[in-house]
Amino acid sequence: MTKLTTATDLLNAYLDSVSNPTAAGALFAEDGILELPTVNARAQGPAAVANLLTGLLKKVPDFAFQEPTFWIQTPDRVFAEYRVEALVPDTGKIYRQVYAGVLIAEDGRIKLLREALDTAEATRAFKKD
Repeated sequence: MTKLTTATDLLNAYLDSVSNPTAAGALFAEDGILELPTVNARAQGPAAVANLLTGLLKKVPDFAFQEPTFWIQTPDRVFAEYRVEALVPDTGKIYRQVYAGVLIAEDGRIKLLREALDTAEATRAFKKD
């Protein structure tokens, strides 16, 4: 594996590996946090991040990030937006979402990834009619 040296490298690796929870979790520091405050989700450490993503993939098996747009990039911090468009099998609806994420890197690992999303869209996609 190529050594990930910047926050941008880490975010790209996370976006590319989100469908592999173990690989995505391994990008986080032992005390690294994945946090989605708008939906009250928080995981700390590689195993907890992997578990959170595993749960998400059970609900949205084809969940994958696409089209990252980077707005701020420094060696240890990055802010970007990225999209998801995937079927929610339980509802038959397409989950269309734009995430906004800020990532703080430390010693080649993710120290914090805080993401925001449109909760109204999430509710629409996951609500059974």
